[in-house]
This record gives sequence, structure tokens and C-alpha cells, in this order.
Amino acid sequence: MATSDTHRAIDAVWRIESAKIIASLTRMVGEVGLAEDLAQDALVIALERWPESGIPNNPGAWLMATAKHRAVDQLRRRTTLERKHEQLGRELEIQQAVSEADFDTALDDDIGDDLLRLIFTACHPLLSTEARVALTLRLIGGLTTWEIARAFLVTEATIAQRIVRAKRTLAEAHVPFENPSESVRAARLSSVLEVIYLIFNEGYSTTAGDDWVRPALCEDALRLGRILAELVPHEPEVHGLVALMEIQASRIRARVGPSGEPILLLDQNRLRWDQLLIRRGLVALERAEKLGAALGPYALQAAIAACHARARIPAETDWARIAALYDALAQLMPSPVVELNRAVALSMAYGPAAGLEIVDLLTSEPSLEDYHLLPSVRGDLLARLGRFDEARAEFERAATLTCNTRERELLFERARTAELSAADAGR
Repeated sequence: MATSDTHRAIDAVWRIESAKIIASLTRMVGEVGLAEDLAQDALVIALERWPESGIPNNPGAWLMATAKHRAVDQLRRRTTLERKHEQLGRELEIQQAVSEADFDTALDDDIGDDLLRLIFTACHPLLSTEARVALTLRLIGGLTTWEIARAFLVTEATIAQRIVRAKRTLAEAHVPFENPSESVRAARLSSVLEVIYLIFNEGYSTTAGDDWVRPALCEDALRLGRILAELVPHEPEVHGLVALMEIQASRIRARVGPSGEPILLLDQNRLRWDQLLIRRGLVALERAEKLGAALGPYALQAAIAACHARARIPAETDWARIAALYDALAQLMPSPVVELNRAVALSMAYGPAAGLEIVDLLTSEPSLEDYHLLPSVRGDLLARLGRFDEARAEFERAATLTCNTRERELLFERARTAELSAADAGR
């Protein structure tokens, strides 16, 4: 195998195995930063040796064993942790006695719990949102700092700094590598779900740059969500989030035109929606509904997405049900953004005037002052009411507020359309 092919294979193995390796090492050495360093050391050794020796039959086991050798070497230098060193030495001897074919089976006893602990650690509320996202993609997603930086349009140095600071913060705060107690579990799980959905949303509706979508980020978030659903199968909101992401991801191919231009939901070719992802999403939503008496915020949003997924054409969309679901979401999680979405649903179910009444109230909301979707929605409602001059002004304002190049072009195009409609109406 050529060296370049070997390196690609190593990258693939690392993406699959790194989270398990880091999670297992963290349980042993008690520090996520040191665990990642040890795992990276093993990766470097693999990059040096495998092009010559060939890829082992069980590359994950090889990386784990190599990393644990490094762990023992590290602990030999830390005389104050002699007892821990003896424990690791005994464990390593046992694992070396296990055949390579059975190595993963030996790890599986604890790997699920270890992965869950690692996810809770990376998404610890003590860290800033940006740090949680970067650390999660690094430790659980297996992405390099360069890949994370490219995805979020920041410098590699910025991401590296966030990761270093995050690991230092966790170490200095002596954050234990454990599953949170029942008393704080809900809040900690909420933090994990928030991070995963932030990653997905950055891929689904990119906030800045020249791309309308970044599918790779959506795929990373989906993978994280699916892992979490397997680790905590009795948490309805986890399945709700997975359902939401699966259904939204089903539209990605239809959201972008031949030249990369955005295509809005009602204009999309629904034959291009991925039916496999829709089916998976509906199954996940059903699991969430069976587990909980009342749907949580993610499950409610998944139920809204399901209404769109079930409609073969836009005219078949059950907008009255969507409006009712947004009513429930607004009661459960009141926010100006939810109100804005509720206004859209009401406008589709009961006419643009019903939606505009709510949107007009939101124009004085401070938190939406620079939110480009507020004037965008208002412009759409005004255009549907035949108030084209006002609509043009709203679309132009929305275009100046967005940081995404593709979205800005779309909004200026909608402003031009409104201007032409105003001219036609004046004749």
C-alpha cells in the first residue's frame, strides 16, 4: 500500500477509534489533556511505523495498546502516583495476554461508560460555548484543529488556543471524569445536546463565509447524536435531537442550487430529500414519544420537521399542526426566535396578516435588533400582503445584517423582486 493510502487509512481509523481510546485513557490517568496527548503519541508512532510494517489486523487495539504503554512510561516518572502505576501495569499485562482479536471485546465492558464520561467532560458547563464545541469535535469527533478551524472559518491558532485553555480549565478545576449525579444530570445533558445542535446548525445554516451549507459538520453532529442515543437510550430528548437532525439533514442536497445558491424550503425539489434519513428521523421521533409523556424542545422541533417531511408537496403541509406545535414550544421554551418562527407558521396557516401582527411586536425586541431573519420574515409577509416597497426595504436591511455571502445575495435578489413587483403594481 502506498504511503499516501496508508495515511488516509490511518486518518479513517483515528476518526473512528480516537474517542474510545481517549475515553479509556482518561479513566486511567484521570486527566483528559494527558489522555489526549498519549493518544496523539500513539497516532504519531502509527504514522511512522505503519507505512513500513503495514496496518495491523486490529488497528484500534494497536493504538490503544501503544497509548497505554506511553501511559505506563509517563507514570513511571511520577513517583507520587506509584500505586496508580502498579495498577496500570497490572492492567496492561492482562490486556497483553488477550489476543488481538479479542481486544475490543475486553474493552467493551467499560467503553460505553467511558465515552459518556468523555462527552460530559468535553461539554462541561464550566467551559465557554466555543470551547465546548471545539473540545467535543476534537475529543469525540476526532477532528484536527485545522479541520475545526476550517469548519468555523477561524484560524487554526484560535482553535488550538481554545482547546488548550479548555483542557487547562478542566484540570485546574479538578473536574472529575465521571457521569454526573442525578441532581445535575438534566442540566449537564442539556449542555451536551446544545453543543451537538450548535455543531449541526453551523453546518446546516452557515453563519458566515461563502457556503450556504457545510454537510461535513452536519455529519459530525449526527454521528455524535447517534453515539449519545446509544449510550443513553432512555433519554427522550436525545432521540428528539437525533430525529430533528436526521430530518433536517435529509434536505441538505435540495437546499443548494447548481451554483451553490440557497433554495428555501417551499421552493425545494422534494424528490431530492433523502428518504432514508427521513425514515430514521421518524423512527427516532417515535422513540422519543414513547419514552416521555410530554415532548421536550428538541422533540417538538422534530415533530415540526416531520410535518414538512410527510408533505409530498408544499400545499399538503399541515400548517395548523405546525402552528400548534410552535404554541407548545413557546410555552415550554419562550424566546423571541421561537415567536418569530411561530409567526411564520401562523401566517401560513391563517394568512400573512396573522403573522405580521406578531412580527411587528418583535421589532422592538432588543435581542433581535441585529438578527437578520426578523426583517427577512417581515419582508416576506409584507410582500405577500402586496406592500412591496416596505418589503424591499426589509429585505435590504436583512441583507446588510447577515454575514453569509450566499444568503446576502439571496436577500438582495428578493429585494429586487419586490421592487419590480412594486413597479408593476404602480402601472
